[in-house]
Amino acid sequence: MRLRVAIIGSGIIGSCIARVLSMYENFSVTLIEREFDVGWGSSKANSSVIHPGHEEDPERHPLRAKLCKEGNILWRTWAKELDIPVKWPGELMLFFREEEGRARKYIDLAKRNGIPSVKIVPREELLKMEPILNPDVEGAVYAPTTGVIDPFEAVIAVVENAVDNSVKLLTETEVRAIKIAGGEVKGVLTNNGFIDADIIINAAGIHSDEVSHMAGVEPNFKIRPRRGEYILFDEDVEIKPTRVLHTTPTEKTKGVYGLTTIHGNLMIGPTAEDLPPDFKERTSTTNEGLEYLWDKALALFKELPPRSKVIRSFAGLRAEPPDGRWLIRAYMDPWGFINVAGIRSPGFTAAPAIAHYVLNLIRTEYDVKLIKKDRWNPYRRGIVRLADKSLHQIDSLIRKNPDYGEIICYCKLVSKAEILEAIERMRKIGIKTITLDGIKYRTRAGFGRCQGAFCRWKIALLVSQYTQTPLHKVVIKKSPYGIGDVKVLLREG
Repeated sequence: MRLRVAIIGSGIIGSCIARVLSMYENFSVTLIEREFDVGWGSSKANSSVIHPGHEEDPERHPLRAKLCKEGNILWRTWAKELDIPVKWPGELMLFFREEEGRARKYIDLAKRNGIPSVKIVPREELLKMEPILNPDVEGAVYAPTTGVIDPFEAVIAVVENAVDNSVKLLTETEVRAIKIAGGEVKGVLTNNGFIDADIIINAAGIHSDEVSHMAGVEPNFKIRPRRGEYILFDEDVEIKPTRVLHTTPTEKTKGVYGLTTIHGNLMIGPTAEDLPPDFKERTSTTNEGLEYLWDKALALFKELPPRSKVIRSFAGLRAEPPDGRWLIRAYMDPWGFINVAGIRSPGFTAAPAIAHYVLNLIRTEYDVKLIKKDRWNPYRRGIVRLADKSLHQIDSLIRKNPDYGEIICYCKLVSKAEILEAIERMRKIGIKTITLDGIKYRTRAGFGRCQGAFCRWKIALLVSQYTQTPLHKVVIKKSPYGIGDVKVLLREG
C-alpha cells in the first residue's frame, strides 16, 4: 500500500523532504505551495551560508547541533548530484579584545559537536589571510568546512529532481483546513479543492504554527517573525573577502556576515529584528536596519566600497520558534500529522539531514517498511549558462541553437535560449504562472547592476509570447506587470 503524503510548503525544508521520500516506493507525494513558485519564503532571502555546526550548543539544542553537522556533509553530495553552484571557502568568526572569551567557547562547541579543524587564528595570521580586514580585530575562530551556496537554485534544483522522481507540485495552492476523522488525518482543504492524504507534513515555515493549530496540536506553539535585512554590492567592487566573515554571535543571531556570494557579489547581513506575530509578510527594508548593517560592516573591513556600488537591499523573515527549538515530531493523535516547524537557522544547512530525520520518523513511529525504488534518479543538470562559457564554447552553442546568440540581459550575459529553457523547466515541474521572478532566479537575468531596468521588458515579452499571456498580465513580484490595456495612454478623451 502506498501512503499518500501531502507536504505543506516548498521552501528548502519541504522540498528536501519531498526529494528524500521520492526515493521510496512507499509514498505518493504531493508538494503544496501557496506562492507562484517554489522557495519564495525564507529560503530565498537568507545568508546563503552552509554552516559547519560549531555554533550549536549540543545540550541546549541537540537536534540542531546534530542535523547541522549532518546537513553540511550531505550538501557536498547533493550539490554535485543536482548541479547546484556551491563553494567551500571556510569562515572566520572575528572578535575584538573584549569578545575573545566569548569567541573561544566555540572551540569547545566544535570539539563537542565533532566539527573538524576549528581553531583560533591570531591577528597577524588573520591579516595575512584577509588583508581587507579591520586591523583592530584581535583574532578569529576559523572553521574551514563552511560553504556558500546559491539558495535560489538549491530549492529549484531539489524540486526539479523530486518532480522527475514522481513528486507532484501544486503551486498557488493555499491550505485552509486539515480534515481529521477517527483520530487520523484524511487530507487538506485548499483554495483549489480537497487533497487526500494519509500523512501530512507541515513545512510551512513562518506559517507553520498556523498549520499546526489546524491539526489541533501544539496550541501554545507560536512563531515570531524575525526580519533580516541585507545589502548587496556590484560585482566589480574590490573589497571582497575570500572567506566568509562574521561578527561574534549573540543570543539572538549568528552575527552580521560579510561574504562573497557564489556569483561574486559582496553581501552584508543580516539584521535580526523581532516583529509582532501578525507581521508575517513584512519584508520591507528600513533605514535603521541598513544603517546598522553599514556600521557592523565597518567593524569587519578596514574600508567599505562607496554606497554608490550598492545594487540592492532586501529583507527576509525567519521563523523564530519558542526558545529557538525546532519542532520536529510525528503525532499519534492525529495519526499521520508530522510537524517540521520553527526551523530557524541553521535550517537551510540542515535541510537534507532534516529530510532523512523525517523519513526515519515515518519508518519508526508509523511502522512503515521502506522499499527503495529501483530506478530513482539522483541527478539533475542546471541550465547551460552563457556567462560560464568560453568564446569557443559560446560559438558552438550558437551554431546548434541561434537563440544563444540573442542576448537579453547584458549585465549577466543571459541569452534568449536560457530564458526559454527556464520557461520550459517551470512548465515541466507544474508551475501554473510563469513569473519574471521565477525566470530571474533560474537564469540570473535582472540580478546585475541595473536590476532588470533594461532587460525586464524583453523577458516579459518572451513570457507573453511563449505562454500566450497578455503582456500587462505577466506577473512580477506577485503583481501584474501592467494594469489594463496600456494602449489607453495613446487614446484621446
